[in-house]
Amino acid sequence: QAQLVESGGGLVQPGGSLRLSCAASGDIFSRSAMGWYRQAPGKLRELVADISIGGRTHYGDSMKGRFTISRDNAKNTVYLQMNLLKADDTGIYYCNADCPLCGPDGEDYWGQGTQVTVSL
Repeated sequence: QAQLVESGGGLVQPGGSLRLSCAASGDIFSRSAMGWYRQAPGKLRELVADISIGGRTHYGDSMKGRFTISRDNAKNTVYLQMNLLKADDTGIYYCNADCPLCGPDGEDYWGQGTQVTVSL
């Protein structure tokens, strides 16, 4: 069973920055597109950003220009650099590994989530 371990969440003031990390186990990382999702209280989980195995990135509309996703294939780790944070960015951030070659029908793995709170 793959493990995704997130770190880097916390409390930050509006306009501040945070960097999230997600370390993946085994050979899952090398075969997976990696992504970050978030869920605010009372809202559906939404895509923040994702990055393909080859490094192509995609962002949710409200994150463009403020967030940057990257991956370090040598460390099996994906990062999310978040700048100019707003109160609306508050939520639980989940790491995701989309692995189409894992298992007969592919596998989708999730981390346990890390809380990000943007507040004065």
